[in-house]
Amino acid sequence: MKNNAPDNTLNNAFGNGYDVIGDIHGHGDELIALLTKLGYFHDGVSYTHESRQVIFLGDFIDRGPRQRLVLQTVMAMCKRGSAQAIMGNHEFNALAYHTEHPEGSKKWLRSRNNKNTHQHIVFLSEYLGAPEELKSVLAWFMQLPLWLELEGGLRLVHACWNEGAMQRLKPLLNDDQTLPPQLLIDSSDSSREEYADVEILLKGMELKLPEGKSFRDKDGHSREEVRIKWWLTDATTFADVAMPPYVVKANPDLHNIELQKGDCPGYRSDVPILFGHYWFSGEPASVSPQCACLDYSVPLPSGKLVAYCWSGEQELKNKNLVSVMNMRAC
Repeated sequence: MKNNAPDNTLNNAFGNGYDVIGDIHGHGDELIALLTKLGYFHDGVSYTHESRQVIFLGDFIDRGPRQRLVLQTVMAMCKRGSAQAIMGNHEFNALAYHTEHPEGSKKWLRSRNNKNTHQHIVFLSEYLGAPEELKSVLAWFMQLPLWLELEGGLRLVHACWNEGAMQRLKPLLNDDQTLPPQLLIDSSDSSREEYADVEILLKGMELKLPEGKSFRDKDGHSREEVRIKWWLTDATTFADVAMPPYVVKANPDLHNIELQKGDCPGYRSDVPILFGHYWFSGEPASVSPQCACLDYSVPLPSGKLVAYCWSGEQELKNKNLVSVMNMRAC
């Protein structure tokens, strides 16, 4: 068969390894552009590369205009073996939204209220009239592990690497870190410990703001808990750890409120870790020699879809970050 790979590809410089791609959120055109930039080509079966493999960090769906294209592309690559993928909070939310419990009750693990349905509406519309394909997509979501730890020395999780949560969940998970059906049910119940542990891995660690403090998130919802930069090892105040930056701008006195022991555990391992989820902005860069966030807000006009090209290095290098802009802004 004729080799359709381009002669000069970016990844010729990286050799064997993994190309880790952050949150896509239904931006299929940007995904194809990034795969092409990384040297992947479609051979009639899926996108593939002669010597490298993609690892997707989850959040394939919601927000963007071409969610079906994203899933068709990613699922074909995973089936073929040219990619691996882990679960994001939006895949977990979709599973809960579409899971009736108890069966026949017309009650769902994730409430079908206006807020949740609005967030999920583009996904629903893209699969309207395609119930079997939707069923296949949801079954694939159940095959996504909550995290990966590669033998070559790389860790991958959607939002937060937390050893405590992982150790508590391991006896309940399948051997490959995927969710059995009962754990999906249990981790959708906010009264259970499993709920809190899955939330940490897929949504990150949060701290309750001091009494009387709140902010509005990017969707306009009022919140009294703030996501934190859990990887920091030298943070001392709420302002040091609070995300996103507008939280501190809205509450400048957070600079004067000290953290308590254990509020921010920090990432102290020498094993590099890549994660997504946090809607970073600006020029992609690692947050420490061992940590990098690959979510650079591709749904926004100024956003980017970002990959890290990893070839075994134990200290992450900014030159290995590759991105494409939101194509509506180009």
